[in-house]
Amino acid sequence: MFKKLLIANRGEIAVRIINTCHRLGVQTVAVYSDADKESLHVTLADQAVHIGGSRVNESYLNMENILIAAKDTGADAIHPGYGFLSENPDFAKKVEENGITFIGPKPEVIQKMGNKIEARETMEQANVPVIPGITLKDTDERTILLAARNIGYPIMVKAAAGGGGIGMQKVEHESELMKIVSSVVKKSETFFGSGEIYLEKCIDNPRHIEAQIAGDEHGNVVCLGDRDCSIQRRHQKIIEEAPSPFLSAQGRERLFEAAVQAGKTIGYTNLGTVEFLVDENENIYFLEMNTRLQVEHPVTEETTGHDLVEWQLLLAMGERLPEQNEQEGHAIEARIYAEDPVTFFPSPGKLEKWSFPQMDNIRYDFGVTEGAQVTPFYDPMIGKVISKGATRDEAIKTLLGALEAAQVEGIKTNIPMLIESLKNPVFQAGNATTDFVNSCIKVK
Repeated sequence: MFKKLLIANRGEIAVRIINTCHRLGVQTVAVYSDADKESLHVTLADQAVHIGGSRVNESYLNMENILIAAKDTGADAIHPGYGFLSENPDFAKKVEENGITFIGPKPEVIQKMGNKIEARETMEQANVPVIPGITLKDTDERTILLAARNIGYPIMVKAAAGGGGIGMQKVEHESELMKIVSSVVKKSETFFGSGEIYLEKCIDNPRHIEAQIAGDEHGNVVCLGDRDCSIQRRHQKIIEEAPSPFLSAQGRERLFEAAVQAGKTIGYTNLGTVEFLVDENENIYFLEMNTRLQVEHPVTEETTGHDLVEWQLLLAMGERLPEQNEQEGHAIEARIYAEDPVTFFPSPGKLEKWSFPQMDNIRYDFGVTEGAQVTPFYDPMIGKVISKGATRDEAIKTLLGALEAAQVEGIKTNIPMLIESLKNPVFQAGNATTDFVNSCIKVK
């Protein structure tokens, strides 16, 4: 096993990785910005290294400072977490060039799957179903208009290098197409350094269902189960569950087969997630592949009994895939955001009170403690509450109990929205689609 692991991340994911490393006897190195000098992950790690200013480009996106921290502390592995540099092939390559193990797939695989157009073309060649669409090498108006007419409205305009819902917009009518294309190109250039876009047929009211895959360096790829991530606001997930309440046994089998085929096609190693849109007839369409651990990985852990961070470390060492358990029971995760539940605007400030009940079958993955300062510099997600039950109804009831008993003061959070979502009859019946928040939730 690795002797010392540097975590190139912050918040709840850094805490999550530290917990597994401590259990395995692996020393940990935290990195932190000016804003995070008193953060929970800094206090829990065996060592902590300051890597720059509060803004992400000064710290958590500063490859040079992170690599210097790894070498100075003698780290023999780097875990990128999710977000920041986790899907940056240049970072993965630089880590390897410095004689340090990168916990994740090979740089060339990250590169291939990171570009949504290349990923889409790769999946088409592998006979994995994709959404009808077209890649646009330029933004010539006539070409774009003709392409959209051929696909048929409504369509989605997407940034090729996009992710996390950024650089993605729906177009209902031709009259608004070019304005939206211009907006997506500009946003894509700002966030990803590339203005390349593509058009896709918009699947109305789909489910967003993903498959957790794992691959070893010996050519083996398995699927560890599915997760339903349909509850989203502004294309970002807020509630996830495993397994999906929508899929039939046949639909689940098709989804697993497509996910494993995707992994084998690209020679995938370590953990990754293949995301699909699923229509009302259980037709599946490849959406994207995330070459990293996902925020929602705990629901897979709770239904399989596997520690996915431990799997990542073993696979990065060249081990064969561990023995796989089938999914049992049901797990649901609710993401807690420091944001206004009505406007979704961030709500930074001091956590005057942060109290949650100790309950059976409840897991808390938090990146903050009471008294912490929630800054405006990073993603507003500050923690996750995960419930497990023998049945879905039991998991919902348990999660509701934890959220309703929570006491948070000093900042606004989305907890009222989470509670309303879990109580909604559409969600409780397992009928929620990606339009659920827009059509069913009205927090006052």
